[in-house]
Amino acid sequence: MTEKRDAAPDGAAVPEKAEQMTIPEQAKAPSAARPAETLLKVENLVKHFPIKKGLLQRQVAAVQAVDGLSFDVRSGETLGVVGESGCGKSTMGRLITRLLEPTSGRVEFEGTDITHLGTAKMRPLRRDVQMIFQDPYSSLNPRHTIGTIIGAPFKLQGVTPPGGLKKTVQEMLERVGLSPEHYNRYPHEFSGGQRQRIGIARALALKPKLVVADEPVSALDVSIQAQVVNLLDDLQDELGLTYVIIAHDLSVIRHVSDRIAVMYLGKIVELADRKDLYTRPMHPYTKALLSAVPVPDPRRRGVKSERILLRGDVPSPISPPAGCRFHTRCWKATEICATKEPPLVALETGHQVACHHPENAPDQAPEDTKLLSEAREAIEVVTVTTAADEAAPAAEASVPAADKGAPAAGEAAAAAEVPDPAAEKAAPSAEVPGPAAEKAAPSAEVPGPAVDKGAPGAGGTVEPAAEAAGPGPEAPEPAADEGEPAAGGADAAADEAAPAADGGGDTPPKKASSAD
Repeated sequence: MTEKRDAAPDGAAVPEKAEQMTIPEQAKAPSAARPAETLLKVENLVKHFPIKKGLLQRQVAAVQAVDGLSFDVRSGETLGVVGESGCGKSTMGRLITRLLEPTSGRVEFEGTDITHLGTAKMRPLRRDVQMIFQDPYSSLNPRHTIGTIIGAPFKLQGVTPPGGLKKTVQEMLERVGLSPEHYNRYPHEFSGGQRQRIGIARALALKPKLVVADEPVSALDVSIQAQVVNLLDDLQDELGLTYVIIAHDLSVIRHVSDRIAVMYLGKIVELADRKDLYTRPMHPYTKALLSAVPVPDPRRRGVKSERILLRGDVPSPISPPAGCRFHTRCWKATEICATKEPPLVALETGHQVACHHPENAPDQAPEDTKLLSEAREAIEVVTVTTAADEAAPAAEASVPAADKGAPAAGEAAAAAEVPDPAAEKAAPSAEVPGPAAEKAAPSAEVPGPAVDKGAPGAGGTVEPAAEAAGPGPEAPEPAADEGEPAAGGADAAADEAAPAADGGGDTPPKKASSAD
């Protein structure tokens, strides 16, 4: 099995695995679908959720979650869908997988209308259309093991894979980056990224043709996001999948998508190839979204960019504004925008936009030039500077500060040379102990003869006298803080120390302790 798994990216072992995991009819279906360019086609798809009140639960209004979507998805491509929260992205994903019943419109899968198919007729198509749910925590049954969760599609579709169900499930776990030993574990034993991988394995168990991924990486951290996105790319190349990926992160959408659809308040306002959309956005809403995306490019260091801040909130889907739904927040809105809804038309090859006054394209209503009052206050343009731009003025400001630092050092030196008057008054008090120290010096020298005289027989008496004379010069140090009176006290201590040195005996230690 290891050799077949390693050979899968080369394309040699993929058909063999496809036959093992699916029934023969499903294995033949991809080859029949490849000649057809369009795998999924949606026309005027509408979903309104009724709002009922009163005792009789009469409908008083409706939430227009999806209102007139039209697009198609080609076989083997990835269509990214972006937009603000509440614009109807997740509802659209549940409609095309028939998890929700549409209010009106038409959904075709491989040329077959599946808009209003019943449960029995829809069951065979479930193996070809699967969905990866947004929340990896609530999409898995906590009472079932991982083997039961991933093996459920086989049991529901009545498919018995060759080699046994357990072996096939373990192969799927290994394919999405998990260990086959996780077969008997429960969902609470896994992290968020691992749970999302389990959801991917369940969606890909029957080798579907179309996978709708509803924000597959929004609940994961950045490192796990990269792993899941790369996993989806590898599985698409290996199995030939077709993706409809719904996300908020424009950087993720740019990485994985071939075409991108931008939704606003239940409608698609722009649909284009990835390169055209990011380099030449035509709808003002798309331009505002792209201005908020940080570009991690070192070559753009020092380049100023403008950020378009849309003022106000998204209007309520219960009562959306007339005309263009974005005109309440658009800086180019005119009178025609408030009265006539712009259709989604192709202004260039493969680039569709719904706007009367598009960017980077000819004006669709050139005769209407009067701006609405709301348009003048719709946005706020902010110039965003990089860290290098902010550091340059700071460096320039630091140069005069350094020049001013030299005079400041000179002033500090002059202040050190010319002390304050308080310091001058304190100076005499600090110098007064000088004579006291001179007077104390002779008293320290007096024991000299005593040492000579006491050398023959009074050696024990000389040492206390020398110790008594020692504190004499040290006594003025605390007197320097107290001023002239302290100096007088030091003179008296020195006078008393002189006879103490001459007297010898036990008296000098007592006098010395009193001087201390």
